[in-house]
Amino acid sequence: MNKYDIIVIGSGLGGLICAYILSKEGYNVCVIEKHNKIGGCLQTFVRDGCIFDTGVHYVGGLDYGKNLYQYFKYFDLTGKINIRKMDNNFDHICFNDNEYFFSFGHDNFADTLAKKFPSERKNLFNYVKQIKEMSLEFPLYNLREIKSPIMEKHLYRKKAYDFIQSVTSNQQLQNILAGTNILYAGVPSKTPLYVHALINNSNIEGSWRFVGGSEQIAYFLTGSIRKHGGTVLTNKEAKKFIFKNRAIQYIQMASGEKSEAKKFISAIHPVRTLEMIEKNRIREAYRSRINSLENSISMFALNIVLKENSFAYMNYNIYYYAQDDVWVAGSYNEKKWPQSYTLITPATTKSEKFADCMTILTYMKFDEVREWENTTVGKRGNEYLEFKQKKAEKLLDIVEQRFPGLRKCIKSYYTSTPLTFRDYTGTKNGAIYGIQKDSNDIMKTLILPKTKIPNLYLTGQNTNLHGVLGVTISAILTCAEFIDINYLIKKIQSDS
Repeated sequence: MNKYDIIVIGSGLGGLICAYILSKEGYNVCVIEKHNKIGGCLQTFVRDGCIFDTGVHYVGGLDYGKNLYQYFKYFDLTGKINIRKMDNNFDHICFNDNEYFFSFGHDNFADTLAKKFPSERKNLFNYVKQIKEMSLEFPLYNLREIKSPIMEKHLYRKKAYDFIQSVTSNQQLQNILAGTNILYAGVPSKTPLYVHALINNSNIEGSWRFVGGSEQIAYFLTGSIRKHGGTVLTNKEAKKFIFKNRAIQYIQMASGEKSEAKKFISAIHPVRTLEMIEKNRIREAYRSRINSLENSISMFALNIVLKENSFAYMNYNIYYYAQDDVWVAGSYNEKKWPQSYTLITPATTKSEKFADCMTILTYMKFDEVREWENTTVGKRGNEYLEFKQKKAEKLLDIVEQRFPGLRKCIKSYYTSTPLTFRDYTGTKNGAIYGIQKDSNDIMKTLILPKTKIPNLYLTGQNTNLHGVLGVTISAILTCAEFIDINYLIKKIQSDS
């Protein structure tokens, strides 16, 4: 039986960061991944010679000295990953024929929108001031020595929707300020302000794309883990935890193989983690609580391969809404679908003038594909293929209203549904952002890294916040169960 200090289950960003930090600190770490490739939501796939991202399309905070830059420097990623800074107007928020810009820099962000809303200038500067201050309240966002890595509880209870309404009474501007909420699947009655503030503030500080896809992060992290003496294994599906007394002794794989460790970190969805634990090993109340938590909505993705030199590369993102209200994540009208979309032309080494591919994302409930939930990839039948094609053409109809003639530029296209996201990323019902954070009962939906099982820990987007920066912070919180948090912060600061 293979024996390690720590086994990490899942090779998504959270799992790889934990393995990187702990192997660098001298632990004998092994990452196991059930698929034949690493990366989770960092994965890319290739169609007709074009590279598409699975889940990470752009990130904020990578400018020199910013928070994600500091983390990436410590992870030995800067100078290795190929990145491209986006245009000054990095996000375009569109309502039918009206277009508004999100711009880099807090003052610039407010100034740009104030040109369209001159009477709201004071409110706009108040908005950027408050989201910046909110971000400063989050300890690990700023990499400062701290007493507690968690914010004060009252800061979690503020709702993003209520905050935006308090900033301005102009309903049009309210929807613009929330115009990128597909980045967190915002729900008016639930989504906490800290989610909106951290994501928007990070992007305003500087947004970047990964040239050639985000999988390069997973590739370089894996190389560093191995360099530090760690192990990363694919095609190893964890099926069951085997206990000795109260603690886990080893993991049994689907193949029957066994691997022993002193401690275990699960970077997969908490529901999937609990499925590997016998009922009598953990309190039923805890299991019921985790199983009952609402997950975020999923997506329908249309990945388009474009004809050569037929469509201009856009170094910015399009967020389009067919109606005034942007808060449609969990309540969209299926008859009117799609009511919104995000359009991205991924950065490529082939050309900075023309796009070679395009990704269009829109919300999709799992219920729309539930009749095929017990099928597997490539074996869902003709009705499923017809369903996807019908949805793709309907989405193209609305996109062509803004980009006339787009269909003439298409060489081929490929689609992903909630089933695709479920099967490739391991999230429940294909939830794009894991467990839905709820400001009404935040401590119920914030999953702590330490579990009731003495040698089992959790990490990933479900434990605190999703996204590259959010998962990075969540991984640091998990590693703080093994290493003093302020020692680790000083190491990150000194290496950056």
